[in-house]
Amino acid sequence: MKAQCLPFSQIPHTTRLFTDFLAYSPSVQPFYPHSPYFKEWMREQASVLQYDSVRRERVSLILERQNASWNASPQTLKNIQRLRQGAAVVVTGQQVGLFGGPMFSLYKALSAVKLAEEATVAGFEAVPIFWLATSDHDLSEVNHVSLPGPDGALHSLNTSSHGVTGAPVSDVRLGDEIRPVVDEAAALLGDSEVTQFLREAYRPGESLGSAFARLFARLFATRGVILLDASDPELHRIAAPIYRAAIERSADLNAALLARGETLEKAGYHQQVKVTASSVLLFTIHDGARTPIHRQTSGSGQDKGSEFVIGSESGTQKVSQGELLHRIDERPEDFSPNVLLRPVVQDYLLPTLAYTGGAAEAAYFAQAGVVYEILLGCVTPIVPRFSATIVEPKVQRWLRQYDITVRDSFCDTATLRQKLARHALPEGVQAAFDAVQRSMETSLAQLRKSLGQLDSTLVGASQTAESKISYQIDRLRQLASAAELRRSEVVGRHAQALSEALYPNGALQERGIAGLYFLARHGAELLQTIYHAMHTDCHDHQILEL
Repeated sequence: MKAQCLPFSQIPHTTRLFTDFLAYSPSVQPFYPHSPYFKEWMREQASVLQYDSVRRERVSLILERQNASWNASPQTLKNIQRLRQGAAVVVTGQQVGLFGGPMFSLYKALSAVKLAEEATVAGFEAVPIFWLATSDHDLSEVNHVSLPGPDGALHSLNTSSHGVTGAPVSDVRLGDEIRPVVDEAAALLGDSEVTQFLREAYRPGESLGSAFARLFARLFATRGVILLDASDPELHRIAAPIYRAAIERSADLNAALLARGETLEKAGYHQQVKVTASSVLLFTIHDGARTPIHRQTSGSGQDKGSEFVIGSESGTQKVSQGELLHRIDERPEDFSPNVLLRPVVQDYLLPTLAYTGGAAEAAYFAQAGVVYEILLGCVTPIVPRFSATIVEPKVQRWLRQYDITVRDSFCDTATLRQKLARHALPEGVQAAFDAVQRSMETSLAQLRKSLGQLDSTLVGASQTAESKISYQIDRLRQLASAAELRRSEVVGRHAQALSEALYPNGALQERGIAGLYFLARHGAELLQTIYHAMHTDCHDHQILEL
């Protein structure tokens, strides 16, 4: 494997908040107490990390039970024992996407393994944990996946569900309809060890969460990744004090988040989550669906915020603070954190040394820092996860053929077709354009020099004329490229194939193609190859040529 670095500043749609965080510029430091460089603060963070011993034992028992149910490897069970005996954790997490989700889910797990290993080598025992976001209720985000076919074209695979609309995905069970979807995936992937893992994990009766866990337990068996199902009732019971605090201190949390959002925007950054005056950081189960809770903002003084509203399609329900706290005490499993409270719950449940995630998660942490400070008294550091685009041999040949780079493919398919057509012009036409360009630059440079000697005020006019001439020649070249594109179907097919391989649906490959595709095609050992290419002090996007 050959690796090249591509700074995120050169990748479309990268936010200023993320690029400034990667550079750890002064303007972003108020929102992130720690730099993105793990080695700079890892020792200090490990030395001050505190965690209740009773909670450690309870959580370790739950993780042991969960992972054993997914046929965890001896390495994973050993890591749970290390956690029980005092190890810290490096956490990552993701929604439980169909068939393991996009490639970046695998990168997240590998990043957690790499960081935990670095901490352990430095003398601070740490283990990797992958948080399965099974409390999420947006089924449309997890019930599909894209796999390339033999011709390179992307195929979208979907599965239907069984359960109440809006229910947590942990309640969604796979029925017999999963069988033909698995068969379709297997046909696209071909026979391999990884395809067999898929068949064993995604079976009728499993949930999207348990199937995902079974698959990852096999893929990361030798790395000992500990999987955590966030929907476990026992974990909710342990997290109940945080749920209570989210209600009891909802006014303080809301005020802090509104102030943080205003500060972010004044600094020129965006808010990943829009917070309103009625926002509450908890969801609850209402009529079987995961439903948001809002504060009643009418009234004043002590009465203000003493009532809460639970909203659903069937209507709203007003609940007093006392009643809501009683419900949390009686059935904490009916409650779950929103995206700004989730990392706080995670780090109450776990002795977290660091969280590793992508740009969106880094943006969440910029807001969630105030929630950490109020509820935990400290802020967990976030480290950017590994990010990459894999370039297979066939794609490499096309890039060389058209003399373009991976970066050139980060555009819409129509624009990419134009780029390819420009490089595919007949040799005589291309040579003629190049000759005209060289001749024009030489002649105009001589003219500009002569005019400058005659009258210096004419230099500006000559530069304007040169710009107009260059524009017209470039315009003519574009017209010639368009003519070539109409004439050649091959160029169009190659542009489509390159787009789907490197920038599917206008997003990075790691977000648009299932990780299983690459493992089935190149072997599960590809994970090991990628792992060795990872460097935690490099936060650029990586171009990996196989």
